[in-house]
Amino acid sequence: MKKLWGFILIGILIVVLSACNSADKSNSDSNEKVIKVGATGQSFPNSYKDGEKLVGFDVEVLETIAKNLGYEVEWTLTDFSGLMGQLEARKLDTIANNVAITDERKKQYNFTDFYAVNGTQVVVRKDNDKINTLDNLKGKTIASVIGSNHVSNFENWNKKGDINLKTYETRESAMNEVVTGKVDGYINASSVLTAEIAKSNLPFKLVGDPISNDQVAFPFAKNKKGEKLLKEFNDELKKLRENGELKEISEKYYKKDFTSK
Repeated sequence: MKKLWGFILIGILIVVLSACNSADKSNSDSNEKVIKVGATGQSFPNSYKDGEKLVGFDVEVLETIAKNLGYEVEWTLTDFSGLMGQLEARKLDTIANNVAITDERKKQYNFTDFYAVNGTQVVVRKDNDKINTLDNLKGKTIASVIGSNHVSNFENWNKKGDINLKTYETRESAMNEVVTGKVDGYINASSVLTAEIAKSNLPFKLVGDPISNDQVAFPFAKNKKGEKLLKEFNDELKKLRENGELKEISEKYYKKDFTSK
């Protein structure tokens, strides 16, 4: 009888262990098909809320790629500097929010092939007749968003330091400072500014030419998972570019193709 109970217990243990292994494998497979992506949810037309739905140019490009690859997207929404911090801490796999490729960022992350090109542009109030060229900005104060590549682009361009820079947590805060006259101007991507002005009839005007041009891409960690995602995303981006879908998404949100050099 003791031997019989021994065999029964062994059988039960085998069944339990098998079930645990199956569950672990199932959970592992499930986790492999989830990609954690960050966005601000406040950056028209890149990532913003339409009701309760997250939409935008970068969002749609990311979700199209994820769908084609069979990934479920897990979104995290916070301010831009917070997104970069979470990416650095490996809490996010990537960011879909107009992230420009810079030399400094390339030291930390691997970037996909670019999917958009943006110029860093300055805007001021339309009724500001004292600022019509970039030279008129001397002694003035310009607003930007903390953590944005436009900050470093501006600092590299403003080598003499004769233009003041003030940073804000969000795009809305920075733009509002221009509207209320608390700062003289604001810098962001030319494509974004053009879309923002048209959408909300903002009282802004573009000043001069872009002070720099940047390629926008998805950043991934320099580890095994990041390298896997990098290759998969590059393959899909190539397909989207070749079949014209990338251009269509750009024209949907920008009313213009910003996906080529």
